[in-house]
Amino acid sequence: MNKKIKLFDPFIDKSEEKSIIKVLQSKFWASGGGTNNVYKFENEFLKYIDSKSCVAVNSGTAALNLALSMYDIKNKEVIIPSLSFISTANAVIENGGIPKFVDIDEKTLCMDPEKILKLITKKTKVILPVHFGGLSSNLKSILKISKEHKISVVEDAAHSAGASHLNKKIGNHGELVCFSFHPVKNLAMPTGGLISINTKNHKKIAKILKEKRWCGISNRKGDDYDIKNIGWNYYMNEFSAAIGIEQLKKLDKTNLQRKKNAKKYFEQISLEEKMPFDKECSYHFYWIRVKNRTKFRKKLLEKGIQTGIHYKPIHKFSFYKSKIKLPITEKIGREIVTLPTHPNIQKKDLEKIIKMVNKFS
Repeated sequence: MNKKIKLFDPFIDKSEEKSIIKVLQSKFWASGGGTNNVYKFENEFLKYIDSKSCVAVNSGTAALNLALSMYDIKNKEVIIPSLSFISTANAVIENGGIPKFVDIDEKTLCMDPEKILKLITKKTKVILPVHFGGLSSNLKSILKISKEHKISVVEDAAHSAGASHLNKKIGNHGELVCFSFHPVKNLAMPTGGLISINTKNHKKIAKILKEKRWCGISNRKGDDYDIKNIGWNYYMNEFSAAIGIEQLKKLDKTNLQRKKNAKKYFEQISLEEKMPFDKECSYHFYWIRVKNRTKFRKKLLEKGIQTGIHYKPIHKFSFYKSKIKLPITEKIGREIVTLPTHPNIQKKDLEKIIKMVNKFS
C-alpha cells in the first residue's frame, strides 16, 4: 500500500512540541482578555505584516464575523465572490447584511473589479475581496473603487498568511483584514484567526474588537466589569498562540517551498487552465481545471494522491436560494481541482503528482 500524498499537511518541528508542553505545564491555557502567548502572537504578527493593530481570535470565521460587526450592514449590501468558503457569506448574514455575489476573473479566480462597479448601489456598504489560494485580489482597483464610492473594504485573507501585494504584506491594505490559522493553513494552529486593523482610529477599533471577542466584556477591574457591546466567545487559546508564534518564525521559509512547488506545477503541468505563478502568492494550494473532475480525482486517489475542490459556489447552496447567473464562477465550480503545495511534499512525490495530472487530465 503506497503512502498517500496529503492535500494538506502542517509543517512542524520540535519547537511546536516544546511550546505546547510549556503551556500545558503552566496550567494557564486560556484567557478571554488575551494575555501571555496570545498577546505576544498578536504583536509578532503585527510586526511581520507591518499592521497598525492586530486582534487574535479563535478562527477565520470569527474574524470575519467580528470585522463585519464593526460596520452597520443591517439590510445593507456586501459585495463578495461566490467562489469561497461558506463563512465569507455566512458572516454577512450573521450581521444582518445582504450578500451580493460578484463574478470572478477567470485567470486569478478573485473578484473582477469591473463587475464590482455594476453591482454598486446606494445600499452597498462593504466590498469583501477573497485572496483565492493566496493570490491577491486586484486591491489597487478595488481600493480605488472603494474610495470613489465611499465604500469600506474588508479582506478575507484566510489563504494569505505571508502573501504580498505590490511589495506589501497582505494585512495592511484594506481597513480590516481577516486571517485564518486553521490546521490546513500556511500558518497552522489547532484553531485560530486574526483581524488586522489599518484605520486611523485603529486603537479604538482594536479595543472594541477585543471586548467583542470575549462576550463584550470591558473595563474589567478585579471581579467587576462592564458590557457595552454584544460579543461572542471568540478568544484564542494559549496552545494555539504558542504554536502560532513558532509557525510564524518559519512562515517565510515554508511559503518559499510552496512557491517552488507551485512553480514546478506551472511549468510542467500541460494544462492551459491552471493557477498562474506569482512570486507574491502564498500558494495555500494550487488549482487546475479539468473537464471530467470526478473521474480525474478518482484516478489520482487510486495513485495515492489527495486532491480537493475549493469550492462549490456559495450562491448554488440551497440556503442562499440565489437565482443570479455567474457564468465564470459556475464554470470554475464544475472544473476546479486543488493540488497540494505544502512543504512536506518530497521531490519524488511532486514529480509523481505532475506525471499523473498530465496523464489523466
